[in-house]
Amino acid sequence: MDEKTRRRHSNPLSVYSRFSMVPLLGLAFWSRIWLGYYSLIPIVIVVLWLWFNPRIFPEPKNTNNWASKVVLGEWVWMNRKIVPVPTHHRYVPNILSLVAAIGGIFFVLGVIILDLCFTIFGGVVLVISKLWFADRMVWLYEDMKDATAEYKSWLY
Repeated sequence: MDEKTRRRHSNPLSVYSRFSMVPLLGLAFWSRIWLGYYSLIPIVIVVLWLWFNPRIFPEPKNTNNWASKVVLGEWVWMNRKIVPVPTHHRYVPNILSLVAAIGGIFFVLGVIILDLCFTIFGGVVLVISKLWFADRMVWLYEDMKDATAEYKSWLY
């Protein structure tokens, strides 16, 4: 994501609608039972939605809200090698990403073998860990917003 896309993605509509991706992807892939090869249509639509989502919403009028700070915190997190983050933020995001990956494995396996329990379990683990990660990113941004003039300028 470039700077323009990041600013557009910080729109709360973009952030909140991204949480629709896991159930929509699951349903799109699961639709092969009912639609056969035509399931490629909903799969392509969801994948396109995944790509277009951070790009189609306008830049928010203000970023002083939870959803916008999620994106701002993610940018701080990605920049942590240049501007170090506090010690209490160094490990939990990685652990939550690992938990999300494990949930993703169950989710994908459930979709492949058409096991509803695996699919739902994996999806729930994935979404909950992503929500927790998102909340950690808000906390990270709150702790780091005054670390640089650039970070401070993101909040308006």
